Amino acid sequence: MKKQLQVEAIAHGTVIDHIPAGRGIQILKFFKLSSGSQRITVGLNLPSGDDTQKDLIKIENVIFDENQANQLALFAPQATINAIEDFEVIRKFKVAIPEEIKGVFACPNSNCISHNEPVSSRFHIKQKHDAVKLKCHYCEKLFARELFAELN
Repeated sequence: MKKQLQVEAIAHGTVIDHIPAGRGIQILKFFKLSSGSQRITVGLNLPSGDDTQKDLIKIENVIFDENQANQLALFAPQATINAIEDFEVIRKFKVAIPEEIKGVFACPNSNCISHNEPVSSRFHIKQKHDAVKLKCHYCEKLFARELFAELN
């Protein structure tokens, strides 16, 4: 049986591969990728090499930096980022869950001081096995990562 690409190649941009099946849409929403004018190709429930399924996102003319990649790790800790130039992978790296995230999410606790003071939100990341939680630096409440995917 002949193998062929199921998703068109891009000349310049970022390919996010090995996203857990079903999380691709969350990532599109979180990074507000569909709000720009760049062309995006999304593959959902594609076959993966280990008889499982994965999602894949290709974004033309956008290169993810390490900070964005590590934010992505909250939703897809096994993902890989491929930077593409002239249809070739020029850099490939695995994402890593950061120890801290600043200024990205608003604290879900409506009583948190971060809502009323001129401070950037700040969360410390706690990981135990596959469970990832974010602890607010200010109110010290702990939140499941899934809550942040729903807020965006």
